[in-house]
Amino acid sequence: MRVLFIADVFGAPGRAALRALAGLRRQREVDFCIANGENAAGGFGLTRAIADEMFSLGVNVITGGNHLWDRKEASELVAEEPRVLRPANYPPGVPGIGDGVFACEDGGKVAVLSLMGRVFMKELDCPFRCADEAVERLRQETPVVIVDMHAEATSEKMAMGWYLDGRVSALIGTHTHVQTADERILPKGTGYITDAGMTGPFDSVIGVEKETAINRFLYQIPMRLTPARFDVRINGAIVEVEPRTGVCLQIGRISEAVAAAGEE
Repeated sequence: MRVLFIADVFGAPGRAALRALAGLRRQREVDFCIANGENAAGGFGLTRAIADEMFSLGVNVITGGNHLWDRKEASELVAEEPRVLRPANYPPGVPGIGDGVFACEDGGKVAVLSLMGRVFMKELDCPFRCADEAVERLRQETPVVIVDMHAEATSEKMAMGWYLDGRVSALIGTHTHVQTADERILPKGTGYITDAGMTGPFDSVIGVEKETAINRFLYQIPMRLTPARFDVRINGAIVEVEPRTGVCLQIGRISEAVAAAGEE
């Protein structure tokens, strides 16, 4: 089984890049596609229309993070759409769900778990203890479990990878928008990468126009952040999994340039 993880989709350029997804799925023989969509609406949040667009382009499940709530309709969206996952370690009472088991076209099943770190981020419930409960429950339905660990600190992502080694098929880090070169298979069979990167404009500062980002650092006053437009790429990772055991057989980065809105 091949699972494609699309790194954080940033704004309209990132969504435009997803128009290449059908071809990418055919080329790489992908059975299931997960995409982090917390930045898909103008760089901040997710709307129902954009989620529907991403599903129509070939995404099976959308994971979130701290920016998922930046649009006012987010609570209603995550409450009503089980294919949009918010981090599972938000406190009880928060709308939506943080994990699910989903069917592939060939009848196989993939479990997806969304978690969020706490280092330099919001003080949520413990993602490690949350993962214990969720993984045990999900593995009762399928051994193929993919985790999106949305976190700032490399150490926290790496600790979670080691913590879940042998219990999940892959742990894929998101949030920093900078793809790391540390993909590997841990000793007990879990695929790991610290950060899958960003699907969006790379002539930018992690997706936004360079000048605005620089001026925010220079002047320390609020400025409206606008998605950049050029050098659009799809970042992510492909995980090959043995479907009977959930063991990762191979994990590899992807980084492909695509034409998008605003580019020649």
